[in-house]
Amino acid sequence: MSRTAIVTGSSGLVGSEAVTFLDERGWRVHGVDNNMRRDFFGEHGDTSWNLERLRNSTRRFTHHDLDIREREAIGRLVSELRPALIFHCAAQPSHDLAAQRPFDDFEVNALATLNLLEAARQSAPESPFVFMSTNKVYGDAPNELPLTELETRWDYAEPWRREGVDETMRIDATMHSLFGASKAAADLLVQEYGRYFGLPTVCFRGGCLTGPHHAGAELHGFLAYIARALREGIPYRIFGHGGKQVRDNIHAHDVCTAMMAFAERPTSGAVYNLGGGRPNSVSLLEAIARLEQLVGRKLQTEYVEEPRRGDHVCYISDLSRLRGDYPEWEVTISLDEIFEQLARDGRP
Repeated sequence: MSRTAIVTGSSGLVGSEAVTFLDERGWRVHGVDNNMRRDFFGEHGDTSWNLERLRNSTRRFTHHDLDIREREAIGRLVSELRPALIFHCAAQPSHDLAAQRPFDDFEVNALATLNLLEAARQSAPESPFVFMSTNKVYGDAPNELPLTELETRWDYAEPWRREGVDETMRIDATMHSLFGASKAAADLLVQEYGRYFGLPTVCFRGGCLTGPHHAGAELHGFLAYIARALREGIPYRIFGHGGKQVRDNIHAHDVCTAMMAFAERPTSGAVYNLGGGRPNSVSLLEAIARLEQLVGRKLQTEYVEEPRRGDHVCYISDLSRLRGDYPEWEVTISLDEIFEQLARDGRP
C-alpha cells in the first residue's frame, strides 16, 4: 500500500523535486501550491509551467490549489489524508519583498507554519514534519566572522572556520531582515512542537537551494536567474561586496535525500544546516564567469555600490552535524553539474 505525503510549495524548486522524488518511490503525493510566487515576483516567478510538468511526469500526484494561510482548509486536508510525511517547503523567500509586504511575508512564513504544525499535532502526530528553514535565521551574525579578500571571492580568514557556519551561530542581536525574522519564528515553532509536544520535527537551515526547475527571479534564486538573464539578454544587477560574496549551493535532489534520511530515522526538534558545503561554494563573479562560458554569451551587468541590508558576505554551510547523525547522506550533485544543468535546461 502506498504511503501518503503532503508537500507544500509543490510547484516550487524543492517542492516539485520532492514530488518527483517521492512519486518515483511509490508515495502518493498531495501537493499544496497556489502559485503565490507569481504574485510575489511577477512573470519570472510563475510556477504554472512546473505544475504542468509534474502533472505530465508523475503517476500518484494530486494538486491542491490551496493557500497555506487558510487554517481550516489546511486542517481539513491533513485530517482527511493523515499523511505519513509532511514536507513544508512553501515560503515567501525574499528579503526585499518582505520589507515591502510584511504581513504577507509573516503570514506565509510563520502563521502558515503554525497552521501546519497544529494540523499535524491533531491528525498526524507520529509523522515526520520536515521544514525548509533558511540560513537567514542567523541574520547578519555570520558577517562578524573574520574574512579575507581573494581575487574573485571573500573567504574565512581563520583556517579552523574553513568548513563554514555551524548550528551554534547565534540568532539573537543580529539583523535578520523581516524575511529572516519570519522564518526564524517558524523555525522556533517547528523546534518547539518537537520538544514540547514530542512531534518528530526537523528544521533544515538551507544555504542556496538550486536546480533547473527553479523559477529564478532577481530577488530570489541567483544562479537560476543569472542563467535566465544570459539566455534572455536581461541585465543583471550586482549589489555590493565587489561581486565577491560567496554562497554554497545544493541541488534540490540532495535536499530531498536529506529529508528522506530524517524521515526514516526521525527525532524531535532537530536542527541542521543544509547546503552544498565548501566544494559547492561559489562567488557571484565566479558564477557569472562559469555560466557565461557554458551559455556562450556575455552577461549585461550593472554594479550597485549599496549591498542588500543584512546580506551575507561569505556563507558556507558546515554540514558536520548532519553528516554525523546521518552518515549515509552526502552531497551527490557537484557545482559543475548544477551549472551544466542550469545552462542546458533552464526553465521553459
